[in-house]
Amino acid sequence: MPSLPEFAHSEEDHRSLLNFARQCVYAAVQRSDAPDATMAGPFSFICGVFVTLHVKEKLRGCIGVIETAEPLAASIAHCAAGAALHDPRFSPIRIEELESLQIEISLLSPPLPIRLEEIEIGRHGLIVAKDRNRGLLLPQVAVEHALDRETFLSETCRKASLPRDAWKTDDVQILGFTCEVFSDGISSGSRE
Repeated sequence: MPSLPEFAHSEEDHRSLLNFARQCVYAAVQRSDAPDATMAGPFSFICGVFVTLHVKEKLRGCIGVIETAEPLAASIAHCAAGAALHDPRFSPIRIEELESLQIEISLLSPPLPIRLEEIEIGRHGLIVAKDRNRGLLLPQVAVEHALDRETFLSETCRKASLPRDAWKTDDVQILGFTCEVFSDGISSGSRE
């Protein structure tokens, strides 16, 4: 598995991306105009991204894109607003929750086929796909829930609405990816 390309590794880039994501969440929750982002530096790169929101250390939303043709600024804007208002597992974030909001961004490498023995817990995220069913779990999930490789695959199948042992069949595609993860002070909370 290749690692993530070098692109947004500086602390300044991380702060800029996190600040922009926060502005997008605030705009979505307050129903105001979304902020404009520069298309320079890390904002111009094209990669998969997930924006995860916590309020008082509890997961409140996580939305992402795996493959996109949009620059990172547009993807973060869509994902941040979506995580705040449209994650079907949670009620929309309320204005009074914004002061306790913590944001985490995961930048994804391109997904590639991976075998069971290649999966490194904490390093690889997984995608399981069969027909129209597709499930994804970020690398952090396996660490936070102390999953082994097989359980990680089983949980990814569950996320795809497939039988937990579907990963053992030849007609299921298993892809792995790596992430560059950074946050504005998040503690370990659950993501799915």
